[in-house]
Amino acid sequence: MKADHIIKNAKIFTADKDNPQATAIVVKDGKFVYVGDEAGLSAYEGEVTDLGGKFIMPGIIDTHVHITTGTAFEYADLGVYVPCNSKKEALAFMSEHIAKNPGLEPYRFMLERAALNGEELLKEDLDAICPDSGLVILEGEAHSVWVNSKMLAQHGINDNTPDPVPGLAYYVRKDGHVTGNAFESASWPFLFNQLRKSLTNEQIGAAVSRWIDFSKEYGISAVFDAGFPEHNDIHERIYAYMRDLDRQGKLPVYVDGCYILTNPKKVKEALEETKRFNREFTTEHLKVHTLKIMMDGTLKIETAAMVTPYEDTGAVGATTFTAEEIAEILKELNKAGLDLHVHCVGERSSRVVLDGVELAKKELGDSFRVKVTCCHLWVQDDADLSRFAELGVIANYTPAWHNGNMGLGCEPSEFWPNLIGENRAKKMFRSKTVWDSGALVTWSSDDVDFGEFLTWNPYYGMEIGMTRWINEKTKIMESQRTLKPLDPANERMSIEEMILGYTINGAKQLGIEANKGSIAVGKDADFLVFDNDLLTVEHEGFSHNMPKEVYFGGMKM
Repeated sequence: MKADHIIKNAKIFTADKDNPQATAIVVKDGKFVYVGDEAGLSAYEGEVTDLGGKFIMPGIIDTHVHITTGTAFEYADLGVYVPCNSKKEALAFMSEHIAKNPGLEPYRFMLERAALNGEELLKEDLDAICPDSGLVILEGEAHSVWVNSKMLAQHGINDNTPDPVPGLAYYVRKDGHVTGNAFESASWPFLFNQLRKSLTNEQIGAAVSRWIDFSKEYGISAVFDAGFPEHNDIHERIYAYMRDLDRQGKLPVYVDGCYILTNPKKVKEALEETKRFNREFTTEHLKVHTLKIMMDGTLKIETAAMVTPYEDTGAVGATTFTAEEIAEILKELNKAGLDLHVHCVGERSSRVVLDGVELAKKELGDSFRVKVTCCHLWVQDDADLSRFAELGVIANYTPAWHNGNMGLGCEPSEFWPNLIGENRAKKMFRSKTVWDSGALVTWSSDDVDFGEFLTWNPYYGMEIGMTRWINEKTKIMESQRTLKPLDPANERMSIEEMILGYTINGAKQLGIEANKGSIAVGKDADFLVFDNDLLTVEHEGFSHNMPKEVYFGGMKM
């Protein structure tokens, strides 16, 4: 048989459990037609490449990214960073900046909530320094904002405005009056609504092209795009652009997309829109078959839903839906042949989803076919760790976070015990326990800002998954370093587990395992060539590894 590529003398990690190691591959018409040893190459004709022992693995599958949000972030003004250690210092800095830059509309800043040291920042404080223009302050994790009275008025927010999800997505009130502080989906319109008018197709094209170039360089052959909360219209425009790219043969990366739901009052609309997205965005490298739900928020600002209360406030957070409501959504998705992807940071949010799956499965029995993925999973209750495997729910982790540092400004071991207690602080990100239970575990990068793509780097994710800390060898900003590995040590993953989670497991989450995720006969020839043997290189500094050659569908990128 005449072949397009014949490669021998390689160390090949196939991610195929039936044929885990090989030394030779043959590619024809974009597919693997042979995977084995050199003895089998005699049946093929063509130029033979001797790799001299170089390492080959399948293309990376990143199962929770934010292409659409990242595209918007390229052109969104997130604000001037406010360096401070008190409310007084914050106000002084912003007041001086406003005085030096008259006439802006609105003024935008970024502030870490911890820098206020427990003090409240009220709209009256902001009105005093900025009475004539809008003012928006983004909290560092991008899950809450502070705004002045002018911004509230522009968005029609007043004391009678209902909270989108009480206890989760809400407007902070004091004595019945909105304070200008908003959390989760109640906050996002203040940040990005201006993009609805200002974002151009040329800007979308430039940002998407930048992401594609990064993916080709790092060997990311497929992704799950996790959406742009509260901005499905912008999200849709970017999908339409990628669909057109694919029709022109210019989208080499497979994109598995979603429609995103944040408000429980919009379930019916979201289900219909997911079906519409499924009809309208189906090309060779773009598919939408998933509803994505924001089930809770984040730990740092205490919007993640917990079983045991937060240490400092006694609050437990809230979930967007109950288990019974999740079960009803699952039944509708099951009818439509669609899947579910759920943002679950706190232990109660994943428990409610698991309970909902259990209820739906009891009613539907063997006809239940929805792929359910819970992502992030910062904290999980002991009682729920085995339930992922038992219920067939996919556990998606972002290993880049497994050092515990999410812009804290202090050592993680000093921060988390004060927030969630010593016991739970030593039990964060228990991916190894869930893996060992037999559950399908997948890995993702989950950043909303392209930047220099440092945290989108899958080899950075692999390093932190294996070490649970950021040291001087890690390819990341020095300010992100942590002093020691995050507990518990027994949750560190092996390199084989990291690669499997980024390849065949990811393909199974996306439902594309028949064509992608492993080096096997009949599958798309997505593979990466490295000078280093990834199975034996040092874990610390692993983030510096890069593929020497990248092939998608048998084509060298």
